[in-house]
Amino acid sequence: MRLFGLVGYPLTHSFSKTYFTQKFSSMGMGEELVYENFSIPDIEELPYLLIQKKYLDGFNITIPYKKQVLPFLHQLTPEVAEMGACNCVRIQNKKLIGYNTDVVGFEQSLKPFLQKQHTHALILGTGGAAAAVEFVLRKLKINYLNVSRNPTESTISYQQINQSVLNQYQLIINTSPVGQYPNVEAAPLIPYEYLGAQHHLYDLIYNPTETLFLQKGKAQSASVQNGYEMLVLQAEESWRIWNH
Repeated sequence: MRLFGLVGYPLTHSFSKTYFTQKFSSMGMGEELVYENFSIPDIEELPYLLIQKKYLDGFNITIPYKKQVLPFLHQLTPEVAEMGACNCVRIQNKKLIGYNTDVVGFEQSLKPFLQKQHTHALILGTGGAAAAVEFVLRKLKINYLNVSRNPTESTISYQQINQSVLNQYQLIINTSPVGQYPNVEAAPLIPYEYLGAQHHLYDLIYNPTETLFLQKGKAQSASVQNGYEMLVLQAEESWRIWNH
């Protein structure tokens, strides 16, 4: 048996186990290949999990451990080293090798929606998912600004987003968990009334399918997309890495 899984906390929001279980079943290998959820309340529990799950070949990492997992890894890809975030680990000869498949998923899913006015992006959030988004935007030469509840010299607060900011930053990407199931009544605190058809809103959340953030953008004629395609693309990239 080959075992894979997802490490994070909590994992009530995740579709990964369902996705891989269906994938393995469709391959006719539902008994040989298994994908489990590993909900651990502290990343320090990871070494003990690895001892318990001796058949583990690789695992994905989600909120809140994409940055916290790095000290536990033996080897990093150059991308992971640059962005400081990992969402995919391959286990080879008992060594943990860190990859980031969010980069592939985000870039390939975003590109079809980009218009010529999307030269500046607002990134809502500063966590592990934001690091992958920043990496891709740098690659695509799109200027970006991070928005944080606790602003620093290099970020702005939600209160600082006004009409002038939204006129310039017409690509808005939510990398925060705000609005994710079960807290579906929440949305990032931005002035939605200043959005229009020239804006594109991308929510990395995929459960619910249409967050309040996307609903509010759609009501202002903005184009919108959720994170499901990114999930599928990064999952397939993870599978490729585990079988490399």
